[in-house]
Parts: sequence; C-alpha cells; structure tokens
Amino acid sequence: MVSLNKNLQKLFSIAQKTEKIIVGLMSGTSLDGLDIALCRFTENGLKTQFRLLHFTTISYQEAFKKEIQSVFAKREADLEKVCLLNAFIGNYYGELVLEALAGWGVDPGEVDLIASHGQTIYHAPKRLHLQADYPNATLQIGDGDHLAVKTGILTVSDFRQKHIAAGGEGAPLALYGDVLLGSKPGENRLLLNIGGIANLTYLPADGDYVKILCTDIGPGNTLIDAACQKYFNLPFDEDAKIALSGKVSDVLLAALLNQPFFDEVAPKTTGPELFSLDYVAIAQQQSNTLKISPEDLLCTLSAFTAKSISGFISANFKVEGLHLFTSGGGAKNPYIVNYLKTALPGATIEDTGVLGINPDAKEAILFALLGNEALCGEPVAIGNNPAALMGKFSFPL
Repeated sequence: MVSLNKNLQKLFSIAQKTEKIIVGLMSGTSLDGLDIALCRFTENGLKTQFRLLHFTTISYQEAFKKEIQSVFAKREADLEKVCLLNAFIGNYYGELVLEALAGWGVDPGEVDLIASHGQTIYHAPKRLHLQADYPNATLQIGDGDHLAVKTGILTVSDFRQKHIAAGGEGAPLALYGDVLLGSKPGENRLLLNIGGIANLTYLPADGDYVKILCTDIGPGNTLIDAACQKYFNLPFDEDAKIALSGKVSDVLLAALLNQPFFDEVAPKTTGPELFSLDYVAIAQQQSNTLKISPEDLLCTLSAFTAKSISGFISANFKVEGLHLFTSGGGAKNPYIVNYLKTALPGATIEDTGVLGINPDAKEAILFALLGNEALCGEPVAIGNNPAALMGKFSFPL
C-alpha cells in the first residue's frame, strides 16, 4: 500500500474538517494595500456558511507602490523586475499576514489555509489583445510557495489561470462568491463591486443559474484615483470632495463613453490596460477639453464611472424592484452612490453590510471562499462560466 507524504496527508486532513479557518488575501488595481480577511467556513457550495472573524487592510508604502506601478498594466516592462517582484511579493504578503495574525492574537498554527489572489500586473482577454494565435491571458504575481514557506501555512493561489484554461477570461471571479453567499429566493439582486474596475453579478429571484450574469462594466475607481494622484498628489478623492467641487464636462463625458467596449455583449472583462490616463488624454483631445480644470476633470471622471454603471444596469435589467448591493471603495463615494440612486429610482441601493458581508472585506472573503471550494468543493456550472475549481496549492515545506 502506497503511503502519502506528510503534505498530502495534511491537505486531506484539512479538507475533511467540518470547520476551517481560512485567510483570504486581496490586492486590487488601486494598489492601496493588502486586504486580509480571517474567516471561519463550514460546508461548501450552496451550503456554505461563513463568519468573518477579523479584517484589516495594511496600507502599502509609497516606494512599494512605485515598484509595482513600474510594471503594472504596461505592454513593455522590465522582465527582471517582474521576476524579482513575484518572489518579493510572496514573502511580503507572508510578513503582512503574520503581522495581522499577531495583532489579532491568532497563532498561525490555528489557520488551515491562506487563499491569495496575488497582484494583477496585466490582464489580456483576446477581445483586447486581438492576436489571433494567442488565447485569453492574465498575470498575477506574488508566488504562493514563498507565501506558504514564510507563514508555515498551506496556501492556494493563482486562481484566475484555471478560469482561463477552462474557457473563461479569468474575470470577474466575484460570480462564485456572490452566488454562494448573496442569493435570495424570490428577490432579484445585483451585487455591484466598485473597485478599480466596476463589476456586477445578477442573481435572479428564481435561482436559475442560466440567467445569472457576472461581468465587468467599465472603470470603477481606477481613473479617479489616477487623476487624484497626478493632479492633487492624493491617493483617492476622499468623500468625493474634489468631484463635488467641480462640474461635469458633457463633451468630455461623451468622448469617454465613445468606446466599443461599452457596446460589447456581456459577459466581458476589462482593466487599466484600457482605462488609463492615456485613454482620458485621447478623449480630452477629441473633445477639445485639454484645458479643463483638475476639479472639473475629477467630477467628469466620477460621472463617467457612475453613468457607465447606471447605463449598463438600465439597459440590461428591469430596474423597478431591483435590490442593488454595493461594495468596494466606490461604495463609499457619495458622488457615485448618489448618482446611481438618481439614475436608478426604482432600485433599492444599499451596501453589502446589510447581507452580513463587510463591503470593504468582500473581495478578500471571496478568495477565502474560493480556497474553501478548492479544498472540498465540486465544480459548479453558473451561466456560461466554466465549471472549474480554481487555485494552485503550495505547501510550507
């Protein structure tokens, strides 16, 4: 009889536990910091029950942000820097996890699994790269082996590759967590995440998986944040103070919305590779608004995010009676939220906190949930998304 090595024995032992403690990690395109969610899970699939035990965001130092930005969303980048950052980020995440656990008084030995999204540096669906001989592709760095060895905790990472290998575009993965944690029979729901990119999941009242839709919509905070950093030396527009001090340029807004992506049939994905400050500069040239004030630019970019979201929702769903739940940094932006409430008067708009899901922690919780599914779940077909369990396992030693 062949015996299993100690790592596989421990993996199977964890998978069979009735209750699992999992750390979910998320670092988005905003590069503001690492979201760390400590969760308790029981069951899996539609029977999943979870409790958020602790949550924190540990902010990145400016020097680290600049290192990532040097290779982020660039068609040409320093290959040595990409290689070095892949290892560095894995170790760095490990240090931040240990720091968070120590702050919570949690021994690393109590944690069954770390589920890490990694740091996206390039997202290239075929619709955008347009190279006939190449498939959909995406790249997240922050090596799982380094994270596992640094913390001594079993780690699962690199979730998006399986989604692509099985026929998807690698995003948005919010679908799986939204379906398992956010569905309610008899209620049509939209779970809207306004992170760097805005994405949503539609959950029909009848629970028919064929009708479920998860898609990117367009820019969330990415352009607003980039403009804040460029013109005001601020990481983001806190409480939309700058946007609310400016005025919308209708001609610039029309130019920003004049993008084929918005006419493509969902589901679809996008990223900062498309929606960048270069995109804004081209729109300004086309609309003859290069001399617009920074305040008016921030206001117009905020309206661009809000209008692209509300326009997509109005065009694709019956708004009357719709329950809309927001998360991500944009859920705290009063300009965007108030715009949505005005543009979608028949919908009820609240953040995911009313569902028991901390809106700041939602994406980190999602990856903890995907880690739980990787351990003990079964592939689930949802809409036209691939039925696949995602993630690659890394052992501490």
